[in-house]
Amino acid sequence: MMRQIQQMQAAMAQAQAELAEAEVTGQAGNGLVSVVCTGAGEWRSVTIDPKLIDPDDPDMLQDLVLAALNDAKANAERMQQERLGPLTQGLSLPGF
Repeated sequence: MMRQIQQMQAAMAQAQAELAEAEVTGQAGNGLVSVVCTGAGEWRSVTIDPKLIDPDDPDMLQDLVLAALNDAKANAERMQQERLGPLTQGLSLPGF
């Protein structure tokens, strides 16, 4: 039993390390706004097509950045579930 717990802990640590290195992308505005974050949720980059930068309409750009962030977050959560879900199957852990 102890060995199984240790193996599971090692597998979880490995999966979390992989998530910290893996990247997911979120996009909005047909790719005019793009954000990249790790599978662990650390933001890496934001790319905005210059033609979206309109000083008279900052709301549109703000909305697109927010949509791209939410898309990337959903992709990261999906990746976490795919990688960590099988390791926590049968355990009642919140978020898995």
